[in-house]
Amino acid sequence: MLSSLPISNPRQLLTQILNFALVLSTAFMLWKALSVATDSPSPIVVVLSGSMEPAFQRGDLLFLWNRGQETQIGEVVVYNVKGKDIPIVHRVVRRYGGGDEPLRLLTKGDNNLADDTELYAQGQDYLTRSEDIIGSVKGYVPFVGYVTILLSEHPWLKTALLGLMGVMVVLQRE
Repeated sequence: MLSSLPISNPRQLLTQILNFALVLSTAFMLWKALSVATDSPSPIVVVLSGSMEPAFQRGDLLFLWNRGQETQIGEVVVYNVKGKDIPIVHRVVRRYGGGDEPLRLLTKGDNNLADDTELYAQGQDYLTRSEDIIGSVKGYVPFVGYVTILLSEHPWLKTALLGLMGVMVVLQRE
């Protein structure tokens, strides 16, 4: 029984571990290439709340583009608040400046009553396009991001999934 496990053959086990590392490194390289192509540190994000309903639902996977800095009123953007790590998906409702001046934006969730000035960093009344915006939404896939939400809301599920993947790597036969 134990002799049938790949652990008994170190060369086969090493091959499986290297194959697993190859898959992970390929995924990382694709993510970085997508980041460079879109000029966005996070080219794909998941909608985490219902603030943009009915345009986007919780769990929708959004594709971002950050090339071309002329953001228009009505455009949906993703931004980070200074000092916080959670991206926010909201629509531009007002813009100031542009051209020689830095472009400044005011945003609001479609499902919210007020604009986002309360969400911005303390003392910040608007977003600066070049500093705060991660990208503009160019496409989406409905509900695919629920997997990410489940994994972040239930850490034990992430551990179980990683453990299951590890066991499968060790027990896999070629």
